Formats: sequence, structure tokens, C-alpha cells
Amino acid sequence: MRRETKNTKSRAGRRAVPLPGPLVEMLRLHAGEQEIERKAAGDLWIESDYVFTKPLGGPLSPNTDYHDWKRLLEDAGVRDARLHDARHTAATVLMLLGVPDRVIDQIMGWEPGTSASMRARYLHVPDAMLKDVARKIAEAIWGPSETPPVDKTRTTRGENATKAPTASGRGLRRSAR
Repeated sequence: MRRETKNTKSRAGRRAVPLPGPLVEMLRLHAGEQEIERKAAGDLWIESDYVFTKPLGGPLSPNTDYHDWKRLLEDAGVRDARLHDARHTAATVLMLLGVPDRVIDQIMGWEPGTSASMRARYLHVPDAMLKDVARKIAEAIWGPSETPPVDKTRTTRGENATKAPTASGRGLRRSAR
């Protein structure tokens, strides 16, 4: 028995996951293309229940995902990463989308009792999210920030000047010509 067809490690590993409509449509198109390949291969086709197969049917090599992943990273011009790191990205994206923890746990296959530690391991809080929290706290305490627009046409004593905050937050800086 191939390792990728063995039973899952836990009951949570056997679960329904939500698929976006456009992805479902892409999978349907793929199934149609695969049916054309099946007919063209005739008796050479190796029947299997796999969604993605070799050109003549049958399961792909487990290394195919690895090599495709590495090629995608290189083509995208992003840092090298393990294929498993995509799970971390998926969990973090779900968090950024505001998906409730319980739903993230179910999608990721984390069982109750271990889900908090799994979230701590998988969810990565980006700096932009922390800055957004700081902004929200500031607005809650001090109200919305009202930064006045800089008036670059204002002049002082006949010279061009622009407002520029100093270390104390006040002051004028004369613009150089």
C-alpha cells in the first residue's frame, strides 16, 4: 500500500474542506481534459481514483509535488521553502481573512485539545497585522488620527517653506532651491 493512501493519523485527518467555486471549476475542467487523455490512451490507461495522474493514468510519483513546488517558488522569485510550509501559509491566510479559530482548526485538521498548540505553531502574525492593532488601539483611546495635509504652497517671509515635523513634532523647514 502506498503511504499516501494509508489511513490518516487521526479522525480529524478525514474531513470535508471548503473549496472556492473557481477551484471547483478548474478541477472540473481538469477532469474533462483527463477524460480526453484516458480515451486517447485506450488500453494503455492505468485506472485509478487519483485526481492527478501520469499521462497514461496511475498515481504520480510522490516527488512530483516536491519538484513542482520548487519550480513554482523559483518562477515566483520567492525564497526557498519546504512544501509543508504551504500549510503554515494557508493557516495564516485563514487567520488574516478573519476565519474563526474553530473553523481554521477544522480546515487544518487539528483536533480539540491540540488545536491551541497547533495554532501557536502554524499561525504567523505579520508585522502589518500588529501595526493595524496598534492603530485600532490608538483610535479607541485617542480617536481617529487627523493628520492635516502638508501645505507646500505656504510661504514665510517671502521664501518657499514646507512644514516638516521636528523631533518635538513642530517646526518649519525652509526648502532649498
